[in-house]
Amino acid sequence: MTILSHHHRVVFIAVPKSASHAVRFALRAQLAPGDEEQVSLFVRRRIDRPPFDRVEHGHQTALEVRDALGAEAWSGYRSFAVVRNPWARFVSYVAFMMRMNGAFERDPRGAMRRVLENPQNQSFVHFRPQSDFVCDDEGRVMVTRLCRAERLQADYDAVCAEFGLVPSALEVRNASQHKPYAEHYDDELVRAVGERYRDDVARFGYAFGD
Repeated sequence: MTILSHHHRVVFIAVPKSASHAVRFALRAQLAPGDEEQVSLFVRRRIDRPPFDRVEHGHQTALEVRDALGAEAWSGYRSFAVVRNPWARFVSYVAFMMRMNGAFERDPRGAMRRVLENPQNQSFVHFRPQSDFVCDDEGRVMVTRLCRAERLQADYDAVCAEFGLVPSALEVRNASQHKPYAEHYDDELVRAVGERYRDDVARFGYAFGD
């Protein structure tokens, strides 16, 4: 759900399973003619330039968007993304990916272990650390502002005020169905997911149980 608003000079980087659809629906009402959007869920809209034209999904990294726009043009845009507690995001990912076969509903911890242990269950786009989407090759955050899913409305309102956008109430979109994330973990899974996403934990300051 990458959005390039040339009118507002704003880029939205859509981190998978981090409330990206809620933000996209809110931003879409403010897009002007000539603004661009890449999305494949609910509707299909394409950005006709590399790397967007080589993939169907709309989860491009900030580095890919910078390269698509060019470094000089990128420097003239403000950008933002939403990050989420990695343990909560992982539960949402597994519940979403197994929503059709009921595997997560029947055995949440077993499903989570199968995803961690088997590469074939790891979607390249959705399983990636959030840091991959917002950092450059040297690990520096390259978006102007990071919102947190845990306080999304307040952070989004602040971004709108800073970027000259019209604030609006965010609606829940494409949410996975599951219990509070911490209820799906045991000590082994807490350690395994924390290790898998250790860069996100350290960079964004999250802890299990937040």
